[in-house]
Amino acid sequence: MFTLTDIVQPTTIEEAYAILTKRKNNQIIGGSAFLRMGKKRIGTGIELSNLNLDYIKEDEDYIEIGAMTTFRELETSDIIKNNFGYVLNHSVRDIIGVQFRSVVTVGATVFSKYGFSDLIIALLCLDTEIETFGEGRMTLDEFLNKGYEKDLLTKIYIKKNNKKASYKALRNAKSDYPIVNVAVSKLDNTFKICIGARPQVAKEAKNASEFLSNNNITNENIDKAVQIAVDELSFGSNMKASKEYRYAMAKVLIKRAIMEVI
Repeated sequence: MFTLTDIVQPTTIEEAYAILTKRKNNQIIGGSAFLRMGKKRIGTGIELSNLNLDYIKEDEDYIEIGAMTTFRELETSDIIKNNFGYVLNHSVRDIIGVQFRSVVTVGATVFSKYGFSDLIIALLCLDTEIETFGEGRMTLDEFLNKGYEKDLLTKIYIKKNNKKASYKALRNAKSDYPIVNVAVSKLDNTFKICIGARPQVAKEAKNASEFLSNNNITNENIDKAVQIAVDELSFGSNMKASKEYRYAMAKVLIKRAIMEVI
């Protein structure tokens, strides 16, 4: 359990960012679901409920999601389902339980770049951008590959382009963290293949995506793309599974996801 010296509820994003960067041990609280699972001493905890960042909006080109939107709101949103099918719903529906998903926030999860995250990989296979107060707007892929910098994630944008997408995961138990997860999307003839819980953070298998996008969709080429994907990204071992097991199971999940989007 974490401990706090102080807690504040700023009324503007500018105020929240100023407090965050004032001292090294000041921290955004978010939903604090995962924060409670570790031990940490926090100077000033910054609670964002007064900043109106709990929303899902639709405009002509993008779906905009506020950082304080919960997994449960994402899971049940008609706006999300109507634009992206069930890929985001499927990515969060098995996380612990409804009570937990009603607390966990989208912004905290994405900003923390959790290697085990189900949501991040589903967002990565779509055309997703994030916006932080300090760095501004960038692609999710760019953000995930940046080093950690103290900042405040405020919004997520997902492009509306009728992508077909599929999320697959392997778990020891239904509500457990994933051993490995994958997401595949297809727009016209362009594929995007992503692998997460390796146990490192989700990443696109770019060589595999390019191969499948530029070749005829045959069983042989699908199998080649799957092999390219698992060979170009690294896998590791932890208490849940060995790297060899993750490597083998990722191949199965990728192929299932590809077959689903085609």
